[in-house]
Amino acid sequence: MKRLLSLVVAALVGGAVLTASPATAAPALSRESAASGTGTGFWHAAGAQLVDATGAPVRMTGINWFGAETANYSPHGLWSRNYHDMLDQMAALGYNTLRLPYSNQLFDSGSKPVSVDQVQNPDLQGLTGLQVLDKIVAYAGSKGMRVLLDRHRPDSGAQSPLWYTAAYPESRWISDWTMLAKHYQGNPTVIGADLHNEPHSISGGGGACWGCGDTATDWRLAAERAGNAVLAVNPDWLIVVEGVDCVSGTGDPQCGWWGGNLSGAKQFPVRLSKPDKLVYSAHEYATSVFAQKWFSDPAFPANLPALWDHFFGYLHKENIAPVLLGEFGSTLADPRDKVWLQELMKYAGTGTSGMSFTYWSWNPNSGDTGGILGDDWTTVNQAKQAILQPYLIPPVGSGGGPADPPPASCAVTYHVDNTWQGGFVATVTVKNTGSSALKNWALGWTVQSGTQITGGWNATVTQTGQQASAKAPAWAPDLAAGASVSIGIQATGPSTGTPGGFAVGATACTT
Repeated sequence: MKRLLSLVVAALVGGAVLTASPATAAPALSRESAASGTGTGFWHAAGAQLVDATGAPVRMTGINWFGAETANYSPHGLWSRNYHDMLDQMAALGYNTLRLPYSNQLFDSGSKPVSVDQVQNPDLQGLTGLQVLDKIVAYAGSKGMRVLLDRHRPDSGAQSPLWYTAAYPESRWISDWTMLAKHYQGNPTVIGADLHNEPHSISGGGGACWGCGDTATDWRLAAERAGNAVLAVNPDWLIVVEGVDCVSGTGDPQCGWWGGNLSGAKQFPVRLSKPDKLVYSAHEYATSVFAQKWFSDPAFPANLPALWDHFFGYLHKENIAPVLLGEFGSTLADPRDKVWLQELMKYAGTGTSGMSFTYWSWNPNSGDTGGILGDDWTTVNQAKQAILQPYLIPPVGSGGGPADPPPASCAVTYHVDNTWQGGFVATVTVKNTGSSALKNWALGWTVQSGTQITGGWNATVTQTGQQASAKAPAWAPDLAAGASVSIGIQATGPSTGTPGGFAVGATACTT
């Protein structure tokens, strides 16, 4: 059954939000669980168990952070917060894997990331969509997290029932995947490819099928073509294959959620050149998303385990292949939603032997489900987090990304150089007091009431409301450790008073 997402820039009202620290840490887990959560090197399957390069069991207990698949061409919320801060919070809460959606349109030359605040995220300014993903991947790796790339849709407009459209044919779908496989080759932070999000049928006929044998519509055959093409250029990656919605001849119910029905894989399994790289993925949602008939069954919630066995759980129980619950989520608006989520987590199991999962979503602006974050993009929804928390295995060690960068540090001085009736010239000097260079720096601050900046030099100076920013000039994008730069500004308004709130990115500067 279809599931519609409201992927919009404006935050939508989600579930009840309780005030909590954004850096609430996950509880301590057993030494075995913590040590082997994300493991070492690349992953593969041993039956239904994911293992790392040493053979140690590993498990994704992750989160979805969407936006790069939309017309923003970057993860949402970067208009509000620094991406390091976002990933720090995810890791602190215990999410060890990031499922990162994108669209093929992201890689078109005309697709430029938008709604990325230049003060909060100075090092993302002017980057392509892929370069923004690179930054996310690099910092996630430094936190010990792993990243699963999710081709969410062909274009930024909407989901597609098939893995191709007229504008983005199968050849483009595969060529973009092989490009990404080469691009991230050798980087174990990126563990695999979720080939296509939520293939599904179309009301009245058409759309995706499983095992029907038609190369134009059989998702299982298409997944084999794309998966084997990826493995030919990057044999280290996991190949994640979602279900469809409807599969006839496999028992009741024949239809479930988009991407959620893997019952056809028993008779028609996906055949890869490297069978131990196959992971099946199912999507599962609550009654507040859509009132599926099983939610009104008098046997609810006792009917759920058999339902899940039918759709995807048999693959795990019969040791056929690993299963990833790639999307599941709820506003918790209906009392049955909480019961459903508690039962699903129990079904998935605890420790590294349980099914992998990536919760939908980090973002508060999913119209179906809301997010782990509240509408302020900072506060944690504790009602949801409390249900997930016992099953989370926090990231430990490095997933292969670079080491944590040294903390940024800066100092600012402000001096009025010249005044006249109705205006003035001033100099803002920023010094890098940290131990590493400030890359593509941008300084933000709050101007005095009544002041309007009309020009600047030694930086690109702009003002919106009372918020001003000075972005590093193209000829000197970095500020070395210990170095200073003086930024000239010309403004109208009173020269008295002192601006405040000086910060480089999310780092407040001393004055």
